[in-house]
Amino acid sequence: MSVNLQKGQKVDLTKSNAGLKTIVVGLGWDEAPKKFSLFSRQEDIDCDASALLIGASGRLETPNDVVYYGNLTHMSGSVRHCGDNLTGAGDGDDEQIIVELNRVPANYTKIVFTVTIYQARERKQQFGMIRNAFIRVVDADNGKELCKFNLSENYDGRTAMVFGEVYRHNGEWKFGAIGEPTNDNGIGEMVERFR
Repeated sequence: MSVNLQKGQKVDLTKSNAGLKTIVVGLGWDEAPKKFSLFSRQEDIDCDASALLIGASGRLETPNDVVYYGNLTHMSGSVRHCGDNLTGAGDGDDEQIIVELNRVPANYTKIVFTVTIYQARERKQQFGMIRNAFIRVVDADNGKELCKFNLSENYDGRTAMVFGEVYRHNGEWKFGAIGEPTNDNGIGEMVERFR
């Protein structure tokens, strides 16, 4: 049975799911209804999920530790992005990142999952224009949803979000629901927070 998390809550992944090796981290969102205007054309909101592999220092160790639409597979092969969804249309996960927990090198203590809006400032777009945002963790072997965090706060004016993290604790993997909005313009600015 899936656990529905609130902001700040944590849940064990491997201790209560013996044999868990690979997870799918699904991130989803819907664009809010657009306001009709004869004088302006609103572009679709292109949200981009990414995974940042963080070392013991609490920082990215190399530029290659960012898995996103421009670098789909981590150099270790343990984290893989399934591709860029340009509109967020449709039900379910809009973007997915696969993590092979047993293959994540020992020098990484956590994997942070973020979503940024592509060219947010240039397109005058922000998370107040997004609805039904969530992050969920699924056992890749059997498709069972382990936990889900629905972001329900008002994020007007914010252009990026740290959704959650998977981290090591006493030899086990856990998931933490974060839901921290930022004003970063794209993945480049988000990454600077972790350098």
